[in-house]
Amino acid sequence: MSKNNSIEQSVRENLHSYFRDLGGETPDGVYDMVVRLVEKPLLEVVMHHAENNQSRAAEWLGLNRNTLRKKLVEHKLL
Repeated sequence: MSKNNSIEQSVRENLHSYFRDLGGETPDGVYDMVVRLVEKPLLEVVMHHAENNQSRAAEWLGLNRNTLRKKLVEHKLL
């Protein structure tokens, strides 16, 4: 299994657990919740491997450096 498939499978399994744990309650804001929960560790790991070089990290992520900086601030990583 490729690394991408294992990440994808992990997200899939966790979402199934999330819906199961709701116990019939109606979910709200699932998309924003998942993006927020995945984005922060993504930024942390990429910044670590980029040795906190924002330009390099932005390039690796396919983001504009200003966009990366905004996201780092939003997640209190700066």
